[in-house]
This record gives sequence, C-alpha cells and structure tokens, in this order.
Amino acid sequence: MTEIYRSTCDLGDGMTVTPPFAMVIFGASGDLTVRKLMPALFHLYLEKRLPEIFQIVGFARRPKTDEQFRAEMKEGVKKFSRSEQWDEKAWAEFESHVFYSVGEFPDASAYERLQQRLLMLPGSREVEGHYLFYLATAPEYFGVVAHHLHGAGLFSESKRQKLIVEKPFGIDGETAEKLTQELQAAVAESLLYRIDHYLGKETVQNLLYFRFANSIYEPLWNRRYIDHVQITVAESEGVGSRGGYFDKSGSLRDMFQNHMMQLLALTAMEPPASLDAESLRNEKVKVLCSIPDFQKEQLSERVVRGQYDGYRNEERVDPKSMTETYVAVKLFVDNWRWSEVPFYLRTGKFLKHRTSEIVVVFRRPPSVLFQAKCGLHLMRNTLRIRLQPDEGIHLCFNAKTPGRGRIESVDMDFKYALEFGSYSPEAYERLLYDALVGDSTLFTRADEVKEAWRIVDSIQNQWQDQPMHTYARGSWGPEAADQLMTCEGNRWLTEEASTRSTAP
Repeated sequence: MTEIYRSTCDLGDGMTVTPPFAMVIFGASGDLTVRKLMPALFHLYLEKRLPEIFQIVGFARRPKTDEQFRAEMKEGVKKFSRSEQWDEKAWAEFESHVFYSVGEFPDASAYERLQQRLLMLPGSREVEGHYLFYLATAPEYFGVVAHHLHGAGLFSESKRQKLIVEKPFGIDGETAEKLTQELQAAVAESLLYRIDHYLGKETVQNLLYFRFANSIYEPLWNRRYIDHVQITVAESEGVGSRGGYFDKSGSLRDMFQNHMMQLLALTAMEPPASLDAESLRNEKVKVLCSIPDFQKEQLSERVVRGQYDGYRNEERVDPKSMTETYVAVKLFVDNWRWSEVPFYLRTGKFLKHRTSEIVVVFRRPPSVLFQAKCGLHLMRNTLRIRLQPDEGIHLCFNAKTPGRGRIESVDMDFKYALEFGSYSPEAYERLLYDALVGDSTLFTRADEVKEAWRIVDSIQNQWQDQPMHTYARGSWGPEAADQLMTCEGNRWLTEEASTRSTAP
C-alpha cells in the first residue's frame, strides 16, 4: 500500500562532487582558518564532496614551508573538528593537497608569485583557472587584495574565479558602499560572495522550507492573523578577549545589521518564484526596502540600548565606553502583507541563556464563546522556531482540560535531533561547498548590504541622546526593553518560560 501521508523529497542538495579547484586563503595564519575553514574543508573531503584534484593554498606574511603549514593545520583540525574519531590516513591524503605561499597583502609581486605557484601545483591543468579566493583578513585589506588579484590576472572573464569576503561589510552605509566600489572595480558582483556564517546554519535554511513547503502556514502568514513577531539572538557570554574589536562596533553593528536582518528578511519575505539564488535574494531585498528609516522622535519609543554591568572594566574596553552590548528594536515592514504588524528584535551579550529563535504570535481568537469559562484570558496561539540550541518548532494552541471545564495552552513539539539525529554539518561546510559549485543563494548581495546599513544608520546616527540602560549579567536585558513590549500589551516570550504562562 502506498503511504500518502509521509514522504520524502530528494532536492539534490549537494550530493555531487565539486569540480577541480584551487582555493587560496588570505590571512591563513589567523584563527578563522584553523578553527573553521580547514576543519570544514577536511569534512567535505571525508564526505567525498571534494574532487580527486584540488589545491588549498594558505597565503600569509610569515615565512614557513608547506610541511610547517600542514602541521599547524593538522593540530587545529584535530582540536576543532566535529568528528569524534581522528582519521590519520584520511588526513595524510588530504594534506597532500595543502600548500603555503608567503607574501604581504600590499606587495604586488607576491600575487605574481602566487599565480606562478598555482600554475606549478599538481593538477593545475585540470583546475583550469577554477579559483576560490577567501579573504580571511582584516577588513582594511579586502580592497587591497582584490585589486592585486585583478592586477596579477587572477580574475578573468570566464567566471571561474570567485572572491569570498568575510563580514563586517563596512562599519556604516558609507564605508560599505566604498568597499563595494573597491571590490567591484576588481571583481564582477556576480563573482563576489559575501559570507554571513549564520545563513549556513542548517536550521536557518530550514526556515525557508518550513514556510514554503507547508500549505498550512502560508495563508496565515500575514497581518490578518499575526499580531506581532519576536526575533531573539541572545549570547550568554560577554565580550571576552574581543573587547578591542567589539568596543568599536557594538551590538547594533556587530549582530543586528547582519544576522538579525537576515532572520527578519527570511521570516517576512514573499514566496520567491523559484529556489534559484537571484529569486530568493530579490525577495529578501524587497523586505528591507519596505522598512522605513527611523525618525529621531521615534527612537525613544522603538529603540532600547543597554550595557551589562562591568562592561567598562573588560579588557581593552574604554573605561568611559558608550558602546551598547544590548539592543532591542521595534520596527515595521510597510507592505501589504505586514502593514502595522510590529517586529520586535533583540540581541545582547551576557543574557540569561544562549538562544536564537523566532516567535510568531497570532491574534487572539474571539473569546465571547468561552468568556464564562476563561474570562478575557484566552491565550494567543504562538509558533516558536528555535534555531539554536535544541533546534525545533513548537506550536502552542488552546485545548480543554480533560474532565474539567477549563481551557489551557498546550504545545506540539518537533525537535530536529529526535527526528533526524544529532548530526548537523557546520555552517562553513555548506557555505564553502556552495561557493565551489557557484551557488550564491546563501550569500549576501550588494543591494541587501546597502539596505541593511540604511536601516541601522538611521538608528546609529541619531541615538546619541538616547539613555544607555544598564542590566545585570545573566538577566534578559534592561527593564526598558520589557516596557517596549508592555506598552502595547505584549511581553517577551523568553526561552525558559513556557507559552502557557507567558503568552499575552
């Protein structure tokens, strides 16, 4: 008998092997290479996603041999790999594809030497100029490296070369636009892959499939049925050793401008015409374009910034710092689907729990029918999409208590770990693979970066007179952020509190 209510659909998502390639990592002596990039490449190799012919070249200023570089990478991969068991034989095979090239980023001759090295490596004929250049460098070198790669003839019109750029993409709209111009002067926009590792997370990708592969949600996904949306990205630790960097950035630019804007766009976007990269990215940009600039008189009612107790005593932090470690924002997407539906976004450090989630709160149902039993307290339905940790989807609905004439809220829970097992590939594995096969779906386009900065700049450039609220470490942030919600009869649905007791 054919089972019609449970099925699988093979989307062909990355089961093929990439074509032969050479990947050059600029800034290969940094933490990103050893903690994320090399482990991701090694796992792609273990899973037979890489071809027989490939080359990985580390580029940095410190002189070292291929053997020294391989030894450093081996120790890093053993330490940071997600594999429970180390495969010595597999590493020996993998490291035979790993090389090193020394050079200073501003030195044009170093890129000429790199070009010659790439042509001399084994398998270069099969690679045929299929190069992936990864900028794991400080942002001030992005334009420099792109300029010299172009000058050395390492980018051609064949579109077989790609340039991956790590965030931050500028520190405001002006610097982001300048960076875009510098990069596009050397590399076509279609060959630029701006990486936000958040989009590589399996649960973030599943948000698209949850929305558009299920017919029961899309008819309700609008202002007629949804009261408001909450998006939380909370970190349980402080700035740690990143105080020098973070104090020049802050939560608004470090987390809100990229990760949270991505989650907002994926939640609010219209169904794309297809799953190709440009269709998806077009719809994300439309969402951001529909968010009006913040006016100065709106900030006190829609924006809260905070700083955790003791932040100014952290290492490499200005003792008089006015950098926010927490930000909460209420904004609106002014289009036909979402008009007048508030989106509440918050992110911060040293909060009670580490969590990333989206909570969709539906409008309260008419309660006249049940008013005699539950008064005016019939709970709203909520849909909680947990991105990390304990990834899953939870639907809260009202039900009658057995044997009693009372209504209570109950949950239907789905957890990825229980249904599919605990395995989940690292974000960089998916993103590197997509870049190698030329799929830019999960990478950020220039116009998307521009619109995200427009929104953030309209806050950043006007909030100097706004108060800096303090909050205790291990709390859910300043009380003012709660007032942002309660003024409209809402409240934050925190991770540890069940929707039964907190749904307004």
